[in-house]
Amino acid sequence: MTDATLSKGADSQGVGVDPARVSKLQAGIKKRYAKEARFKLYGVLAVSVAVGFLLLLLGRIIEQGHTAFYAHEITLPVYMDPARIDRTYPQGTNFELLVAEQELVRLGVQDDEQGTKARAMRSLFSSELKFRAAALVRNNPNIIGQTVTIAAPASDEADLFYKGEISRDTPSDQRRISDQQIVWLDQMKASGAVRTHFNGALFTNGDSTEPELAGVLGAVVGSALMLLVTALIAIPIGIGAAVYLEEFSPRNRISDLIEVNINNLAAVPSIVYGLLGVALFINWMHLPRSSPLVGGLVLALMALPTIIIATRSSLKAVPPSIREAALAMGASRTQTVFQHVLPLAMPGVMTGTIISMAHALGETAPLLLIGMVSFVPGIPHSAVEPTGALPSLVYIWENASERAFHERTAAAILVLLAFMIVMNAGAILLRRRFERRW
Repeated sequence: MTDATLSKGADSQGVGVDPARVSKLQAGIKKRYAKEARFKLYGVLAVSVAVGFLLLLLGRIIEQGHTAFYAHEITLPVYMDPARIDRTYPQGTNFELLVAEQELVRLGVQDDEQGTKARAMRSLFSSELKFRAAALVRNNPNIIGQTVTIAAPASDEADLFYKGEISRDTPSDQRRISDQQIVWLDQMKASGAVRTHFNGALFTNGDSTEPELAGVLGAVVGSALMLLVTALIAIPIGIGAAVYLEEFSPRNRISDLIEVNINNLAAVPSIVYGLLGVALFINWMHLPRSSPLVGGLVLALMALPTIIIATRSSLKAVPPSIREAALAMGASRTQTVFQHVLPLAMPGVMTGTIISMAHALGETAPLLLIGMVSFVPGIPHSAVEPTGALPSLVYIWENASERAFHERTAAAILVLLAFMIVMNAGAILLRRRFERRW
């Protein structure tokens, strides 16, 4: 409001302009504009801080975990010595020592009588070497007595050295590879025997005690089975309970008590649900420990309050005129709810359901209490087999003593975040696809 506007309004009413009053009004307007500008600034700062912390978190995880997505493989010619290879049981042959001794000869290194240098060379190769060599002999016994090429993953320490995670400038007593081993690694790389490749084993292998062979597939399958159990139990029960409480339940003290307790259960710490799962499903029902079945049941209990609250909020958002119009056309109460109200509320129901599933996917505390923190190699094939989950795998790897597990911890976090981002993106798309504005 300008001076001209104030003067014009005053003159039109035949009233003289009071300069003090105009000045006071102008000062008030400036204060309101200043408050609005400060509020906008506070909002921008708040969003900037949130985005900054998010980028810092993602940047730190990516910085630590990107090296886990590629690995190094050492390709070496190996003479299949007939005197040392067991034809009937190739797995019993010490291929690692055989390759190490031949590689020392190729590098012109003389071993001592105790075989110290051979053992040091042997530690630069993953144990996967013996399985690949044994598979070659088992599939084609005629290669015995010939020289073949075998590609084996580098050990975790050798892999970290090639990635620059272990520096040659670090004092030898502070690293697990010696100066002599570093020289051998440099010589093998200079000869062209070392190849960098995408670490597909990270996505195709289960957990392992050796970092270079550990993968997330077992945990991914375990999480998928667990979420399947959670969805089959929590979604129908949660939506059914919400529909009854919102549309059919009488309004009395009992329904008020139930509503208060549902809201309270949504705020209960997740570790309490883990304790409930141990007492109810393992100790009383004797269900298999560390199985996706028990994990899914525990997470279903935890997801139920969230689904019920989200579904009730979506039902409340449907205009009362929809119910009144359906009832006026002769529809029953059940027909009104299930043929008109619930379909219109379904976008919000689906959004709340998917978000609760994503929240359940990232829970760790309940899984630790029901035993899903144990080391379980291999891939589960049913919901009653012991297995791990992505959150518990992150916990296990981060607490492992081997340094190479730490980069895989960050990689597992990235996989978990990808799952959660996909689920939340699906919730947003579903809501925008089916949302109606009244």
